[in-house]
Amino acid sequence: MRTTSSRLGRTCMALVLAAVGPISCSSSDTQTTPVNQTPAIGCAAPKQADYNPVINPSDYSTTIDNPFLPTIPGTVHTLKHADGNVTTMTVTSETKTIIGVTCVVVHDLVNAPGGAVIEDTYDWYAQDKLGNVWYFGEDTKAYGADGSFSTKGSWTAGVNCAKPGIVMEANPKVGDSYRQEYLAGEAEDKADILSLNESITVAAGSFTGCIMTKDYSELEPNKVEHKTFCKGVGFVRSEDIDGTGNGPKEDLIAISGGPQGDAGTDADDASLDSAPTD
Repeated sequence: MRTTSSRLGRTCMALVLAAVGPISCSSSDTQTTPVNQTPAIGCAAPKQADYNPVINPSDYSTTIDNPFLPTIPGTVHTLKHADGNVTTMTVTSETKTIIGVTCVVVHDLVNAPGGAVIEDTYDWYAQDKLGNVWYFGEDTKAYGADGSFSTKGSWTAGVNCAKPGIVMEANPKVGDSYRQEYLAGEAEDKADILSLNESITVAAGSFTGCIMTKDYSELEPNKVEHKTFCKGVGFVRSEDIDGTGNGPKEDLIAISGGPQGDAGTDADDASLDSAPTD
């Protein structure tokens, strides 16, 4: 799932200090990094210095059972945006090794109302031994009407100084702030924890005790999203914050194969207008 923000909260800092080796700046996504390696030529060293998580591959697992972002192979989330676009997020059984960490591959496909593919993305996640879910990169293609595509936004931890970040903390607290990813000038998403007790109703069901985050990027300071994650389900809603409190929404309309079983409705029948905002 793309949860695409400076994600350096107190929990993340504790993780960084507890790990054992800094991220490499290499051209290979399988190379591990010796301690205290300096940035590679071409990396903006002063820019990189404020965020340098250290990753010990033995601390990570493909078992992602964080209750607010369970990433279980075979699970399919279907979301519908206010503009009619439908996103299908499939947790595959495939893995990819990045800077020595074996990651789960999640396939995100965005289709227009007529079925045309708008975006096709592969995301890479792993969970550390404390229960935090980390994001190690993405391979994305955004398609134009003429069939052309752009890979802007793609990044892999360890390549060209890109660094992984956390997309869901093991023990989130209101006020926590953390990086979700870091590739200077390309991928700088961050998140802040706003609430731990949200209630929400979408086409896929009604949920309580949910987390709300504020997602933003230094690259697009005027764009802010509020995202809602619910226990046993994961990502449930994203809402663009436009200053009025009534920005466009993307809601979970169906889920299959996950910890809570199948739920929801057909994409053609789901209406975001009928899902109240709590």
